Amino acid sequence: MAVFRSGLLVLTTPLASLAPRLAPILTSASRLVNHTLYVHLQPGMSLEGPAQPQSSPVQATFEVLDFITHFYCGADVHRHLDVRILLTNIQTKSTLLPPQPSSVQNLAHPPEVVLTDFQTLDGSQYNPVKQQLERYATSCYSCCPQLASVLLSPDYGAGELPAEPLDVPLPSTIRPASPVARSPKQPVRGYHRGAVGGTFDRLHNAHKVLLSVACVLAQEQLVVGVADKDLLKSKLLPELLQPYAERVGHLSEFLVDIKPSLTFDITPLLDPYGPAGSDPSLEFLVVSEETYRGGMAVNRFRLENDLEELALYQIQLLKDLSHAEHEEEKVSSSSLRQRMLGNLLRPPNKRPELPPGLYVLGLTGISGSGKSSIAKRLKGLGAFIIDSDQLGHRAYAPGGPAYQPVVEAFGTDILHKDGTINRKVLGSRVFGNKKQLKTLTDIMWPLIAKLAREEMALAVAQGKRVCVIDAAMLLEAGWQDMVHEVWTVIIPETEAVRRIVERDGLSEAAAQSRLQSQMSGQQLVAQSHVVLSTLWEPHVTQRQVEKAWELLQKRMPQA
Repeated sequence: MAVFRSGLLVLTTPLASLAPRLAPILTSASRLVNHTLYVHLQPGMSLEGPAQPQSSPVQATFEVLDFITHFYCGADVHRHLDVRILLTNIQTKSTLLPPQPSSVQNLAHPPEVVLTDFQTLDGSQYNPVKQQLERYATSCYSCCPQLASVLLSPDYGAGELPAEPLDVPLPSTIRPASPVARSPKQPVRGYHRGAVGGTFDRLHNAHKVLLSVACVLAQEQLVVGVADKDLLKSKLLPELLQPYAERVGHLSEFLVDIKPSLTFDITPLLDPYGPAGSDPSLEFLVVSEETYRGGMAVNRFRLENDLEELALYQIQLLKDLSHAEHEEEKVSSSSLRQRMLGNLLRPPNKRPELPPGLYVLGLTGISGSGKSSIAKRLKGLGAFIIDSDQLGHRAYAPGGPAYQPVVEAFGTDILHKDGTINRKVLGSRVFGNKKQLKTLTDIMWPLIAKLAREEMALAVAQGKRVCVIDAAMLLEAGWQDMVHEVWTVIIPETEAVRRIVERDGLSEAAAQSRLQSQMSGQQLVAQSHVVLSTLWEPHVTQRQVEKAWELLQKRMPQA
């Protein structure tokens, strides 16, 4: 069966009747499309008859909003699909207009295939319904010239079409602030301007529900606050967050696709209130169950500043049915970032100058990150470990390559009585003194790199295929030039401080000072190929390392 990069799914069955059939329809669509699946709602439309069907407005009711939520929830099972429900023809009561002359909407990814749930007894290749479907799709959206059509209804026998299920309302997922009971068929009120906010990292289906409801409610402008800077510090694995510009880019493409008639004001969210707390022209705010209290706080803040309260619309959280240990039960960006741990983030380096048959990893991380424990786990899986600290000790030892140059540079008062270098005294001499530190590193780093290359030759002699250079200063020393991949271990700074205090007996201030003298986790990750974290229990770390190791074996050049 052909697999298309993008597709347009036209749903014609009434929403309540469609709900029980969503799973097989989505499964069928996911087998055909491997990238973007656009969904166009046109309940009650017929594709039979000589006249070309016309797109008509769909009234925005709570049933429609519930359907959008349930569709995105079901789509989360098919994570390779980027599902986008198009809202162009979904209108609130206040803006419900008679059909207008059709204009073709340009989509970010022109569909190559159009699919429908429309039921027909004739499923043959030349069925007129398929031709009508193609004509209808191209009259509404920009599609590829060689558009293919597929009917998703199963092949029925000579008997009658199956009876539709009873008109059962979908479970409620949207809660307006008003305590008045709502019915599924109740029209949704339209507003001129409203707001929604979030981190919007790796735009997922829960984000899409939040944004879609906001787009249905807004008739002129939607203000979208995107968390940045201080609001990101408390996020899980913040080093793996997409940059602000990248998040905004994905967000903008999605919003323009689903409702191009709106004006979007995407702005950095730098405090808990954002534009929602200060813009007098805003009328509503869409929140999730998790952020509802924040919405209430925004309204209190507005009242304190003589502004009218916003109408709050609370969205039910989407459950992640396949969440793993330590992942959130809801669909969340945090879980998506956790799943990145151990994956290859960028192509490996080509290092033809390294020993043939040996694949070299550089392992780094801030102090207290658990880098040494990762190295031990990799050794247990068969890697040859080169400990840069041990190489440093060898270089400092009397007769070692660094001994005489260091004594000449810093004087004999850095020596113990037995003539060995007192590394604590030497450390105090260079700490906080950039010039002295550079003098030391200019001596040590090239020598340690030379010793590391000698260790690589030893690894080859022992028949090892993977060699790991364990080095906290790997990137600062420029040693990434002698590895195929950089693997970085990350940990929250507060946890790193706690571990340093417990392990080394330092004060919190001293531990923080040590971290400030190193590259941050964010800077390390920016140059890394694989990221790991020791934030959880040891068995979770072990599984993470085993996953990274298995993926490494698959991409390594075969001997």
